Amino acid sequence: MIVVSGEALMDVFDAGATPTGQSLDARIGGSPLNVAIGLARLGQRVAFFGAVGRGFLGERLMQALHAEGVDTAAVARVAAPTTLGLVGLDAAGVADYAFYGEGGADRQLHLADLDRVPQAAAYHFGSYSMVVEPVGSTLRELARRVSGHALVSYDVNVRTNVEPDLARWHAVLRQMLPHVHLLKLSDEDLQRLHPGEDEAACAQRWLDQGASFVLVTHGGAGARGFAPAGPVEVAPVTTRVIDTVGAGDTFQAALLAALAERGQLSPAAVRALPLAAWSDILAFAARAAAITCSRRGADLPRRGELG
Repeated sequence: MIVVSGEALMDVFDAGATPTGQSLDARIGGSPLNVAIGLARLGQRVAFFGAVGRGFLGERLMQALHAEGVDTAAVARVAAPTTLGLVGLDAAGVADYAFYGEGGADRQLHLADLDRVPQAAAYHFGSYSMVVEPVGSTLRELARRVSGHALVSYDVNVRTNVEPDLARWHAVLRQMLPHVHLLKLSDEDLQRLHPGEDEAACAQRWLDQGASFVLVTHGGAGARGFAPAGPVEVAPVTTRVIDTVGAGDTFQAALLAALAERGQLSPAAVRALPLAAWSDILAFAARAAAITCSRRGADLPRRGELG
């Protein structure tokens, strides 16, 4: 079992002008929710730990989790609105987000809700849920509790349009590093947090502070991983890009699924993995992310599509 924690929301795409306004296309989203669904589609047992509203959008999110086979026993249902992420796409299909979530349901996760969380081999955390309250304190406490016996994965996924104070993102990363085994950032995250700094030097610092493996994704330029034994690179996969929504989440889900399929979903196994194994795992994750980029929205692939 893998437990994925964080926000579930609606990604709202511009669907064009109408005679009286604008048409919008709302789709299930949120980085952690995408990872949970991605894991389920890749054949993994997965549970979602987060707060979901009781309104019609919250019901739609729950329907999606149920339909994908994600365990929802740990979901807290709350009387708060569902967060909306307005998604704009540039000419290359790269997404830009504007979030409407102050007081949203996804933030209403409290320490008492930790009693809902099942035992698992791995726990994944990520995105803005880690830096807003009260959900952030709850998830950081969960990471602290489980890191001694389970694999902890953290995708920083900086969203300054939710929390513009970079000091907050830095503080949370420092708090998480002693508990994280797999740390993932995009190159954009890295530049926001450490503009102009050398990528390898940053990764080495995080390894020294507790991470077992650091992954930096570079979009269409591939990805680079850093282990104590050295770096490993994965080339980009050629695809016709519709948009990049959910690509990073797909990479994350496929990374965890590949470790699970190899029987290496544990802190000790991750620390012992040779670079050749990491190369194969990252190539698998890159192929999965390319499939998502070839489709509209966060439509993550199923295991059969990856061979």
